[in-house]
Amino acid sequence: MNLSNRKDIVFIILAGFFITNAIVAELIGGKLVQFFGLFTQSIGIILWPVVFLLTDLINEYYGKSGVRKLTFITIGLIIYMYFIITISINMKATSFSPVNDASFTTVFGQSQWIIVGSIIAFFCSQLVDVYFFWVLRKMTNGKMIWLRATGSTVISQLFDTFIVQFIAFVLPGKWAFDEFLHNAAIGYVFKLLVAVLLIPLIYILHHVIHKYIKTAVEEGISS
Repeated sequence: MNLSNRKDIVFIILAGFFITNAIVAELIGGKLVQFFGLFTQSIGIILWPVVFLLTDLINEYYGKSGVRKLTFITIGLIIYMYFIITISINMKATSFSPVNDASFTTVFGQSQWIIVGSIIAFFCSQLVDVYFFWVLRKMTNGKMIWLRATGSTVISQLFDTFIVQFIAFVLPGKWAFDEFLHNAAIGYVFKLLVAVLLIPLIYILHHVIHKYIKTAVEEGISS
């Protein structure tokens, strides 16, 4: 990794946002909220479309190997976080702690189920996303950015949404199975709508990254 290399700098920035969004989504995922007063979902759902947008950008400029490496790194860090949370839950709070054991366990104990579900869902959905991204890229000869970015997300989010919500909310007894099907379907549609809304941002970021790297080449800077 060469920090004078603009392509490496871009990768570090994208990887930073990718990992941060994934980890924050895990930590806040235990909180259920109502969106627009119409349906209930985990608050963490708002961050996953961003993760998949970043996946597409990394796919575009660093290929399958770049996404796979970052996916394994992120999963490793999520597992590390899981063990830290487990240790923290099992350490007794002092009598004067502003956060008692019950409150801490209520928040982060639920996050453990989210983390387990997300690790499995994240791994499966990333592999699916990478595969279909390149299938669509080859089919369109590298054109129609929106199609490969959105198309791969449409398929991968189906796996991600249903796997993570089943493990996170059905297995610990938070939702009945029919409730799971209803909420997962709504969550999936919500993610698809967000993915569509993010299409202009995909083009903007593609333009910015391409121009940043291309300018470096034209000026003779390492790229």
